[in-house]
Amino acid sequence: MPQYAAFIYASDVDPTKPEAAPLLEDYNEFGAAAQAVIRGGAALYPTATATTVRVTGGKGGDIVTSDGPYAETKEALTGFYLLECADLDEAVKVAAQIPGAWDGAIEVRPVVDFGK
Repeated sequence: MPQYAAFIYASDVDPTKPEAAPLLEDYNEFGAAAQAVIRGGAALYPTATATTVRVTGGKGGDIVTSDGPYAETKEALTGFYLLECADLDEAVKVAAQIPGAWDGAIEVRPVVDFGK
């Protein structure tokens, strides 16, 4: 069965803070309801903890890092799920139930299978 990555773009919150508890309850409910198709995933710390890495001059060039995300946006990449679904239609139906879809967006992409 094909796999799909569901990238969650939502408000940039710290899931380890007490004020995130109600949101985490919603995610726990989703996880329980969709456990048959979830193959992995994780929440991410806020974008302020990100480091962007670039290599100047191509392969073997100088490594340049900067604090924070690549671009400032209203919604940030806050987590992802790896879903195993029959097809894109099923993956979209599951993604629509992810709490981040209620006030943000879920990007669903097929995962390339390199033949395990």
